[in-house]
Amino acid sequence: MLNPISCLFALYLATFASSAPAASAPGGSGVSLASTLPSSIASAPPSSDSVPVASPTSSGAEPTATVPFAGTDPNLPLWGLDSGDPAPVRGSLGAPILGPSNLPLEQENPDLFAPPTTDAGSLSNAKWPFSLSHNRLQTGGWARQENIGVMPIATSLASVNMRLEPGAIRELHWHKTSEWAYVLSGSTQITAVDSEGRNFLATVGPGDLWYFPPGIPHSLQATNDSADGSEFILVFDDGAFSEDSTFLLTDWLAHVPAEGPSLIQKNFQANPDAFSHIPAQELYIFPSTPPPSDAVAPQSPQGGVPHSFSYALSKVNATQLPGGSVKIVDSSTFTVSTTIAAAEVTVNPGAIRELHWHPTMDEWSFFIEGEGRVTIFASQGNARTFNYQAGDIGFVPTAMGHYVENTGNTTLRYLEIFNAAQFQDISLNQWLALTPPDLVKAHLQLSDATIASLSKTKASVVG
Repeated sequence: MLNPISCLFALYLATFASSAPAASAPGGSGVSLASTLPSSIASAPPSSDSVPVASPTSSGAEPTATVPFAGTDPNLPLWGLDSGDPAPVRGSLGAPILGPSNLPLEQENPDLFAPPTTDAGSLSNAKWPFSLSHNRLQTGGWARQENIGVMPIATSLASVNMRLEPGAIRELHWHKTSEWAYVLSGSTQITAVDSEGRNFLATVGPGDLWYFPPGIPHSLQATNDSADGSEFILVFDDGAFSEDSTFLLTDWLAHVPAEGPSLIQKNFQANPDAFSHIPAQELYIFPSTPPPSDAVAPQSPQGGVPHSFSYALSKVNATQLPGGSVKIVDSSTFTVSTTIAAAEVTVNPGAIRELHWHPTMDEWSFFIEGEGRVTIFASQGNARTFNYQAGDIGFVPTAMGHYVENTGNTTLRYLEIFNAAQFQDISLNQWLALTPPDLVKAHLQLSDATIASLSKTKASVVG
């Protein structure tokens, strides 16, 4: 006589059998590898009321599909910045909003407002527009930042967007973290002195970089090469970094006791009145006379730094690809940059930065021009899609699969930045091309011709 638990188990098996796919491999258990069929190679969409059976492989094995094939719906964004009417409706799913709405934000984020049906599960917000960051306004410029305070997912990297009018100075300072910079517009004179007393001075222009290791004191000053001064993106290798916690020259000296014989006087062996006009609080950003175009660093008995703190990325020839281009810079080319690696990527309209992931590093991205779409695959059935415009920040945690698609009508240009000495990524296309064909067929039911067409070299950006 069966006990109650056995009866319940038997009922469960009977129910499962009635709803499972009918076909089974001869002699098998009816359970096999899951099969999916990407829309790009589907010959016909499956009917909604049947489960297709996998076709035999060249080896003669005949696996059974244990789940339905993936659908062929392209799940495109339902509107753009200049077209369509935002509504949380996709096909038969959702319903129009009856209450208040924020149309500009809804226009910019179609895949949050009406997500593709391939999105599933949960993932922390991976988009932050600099336009939502609090701006610190100064005489001579401004600065706004992004860190875990506004974007909690971005634990490994933080950023500051800074603007200096011609001649304006970001005062002498240093950080606990490294500072990496990409110049968006204009030219900036940078100076630094290392722990050996070796100094450095250079002028850095649009598309160029600088990098200062932790604790290295430095300054930034906009030149008069442009009537607008300069603007740049600063990236720091700690998501908790705050620009407000910088070690500033004036802030330090204003907090050194001055009673009796001045400690500052003793330190500098100066006359009593020599340091009588120290600012009572930090300057941070302040106006000044633009530096001369032929400025050079004071001669140091210790000489100059052994490795340049600047890098002319603008003069590096981009690698041209079928769907765009890429420039990669890391410690192998920019020697001093030991904690930050980067890629400057362009994607043509309709093209994509291919499906890939970064095996050991988070990706922090900044969109410079154009419009992009990114789906992040976070494993365990979790995936979410985000839309990006110029001025937006994106973030993909370590090892999560993703792509970047140009969804606009102009070139998409953005930065991929990593807290690492070397740039690394793994291409899904290349992985499948270099895996034994029968293994790939067992998973995806691809034809020999399709497998042969996969690229054994990394494509990076494809049209």
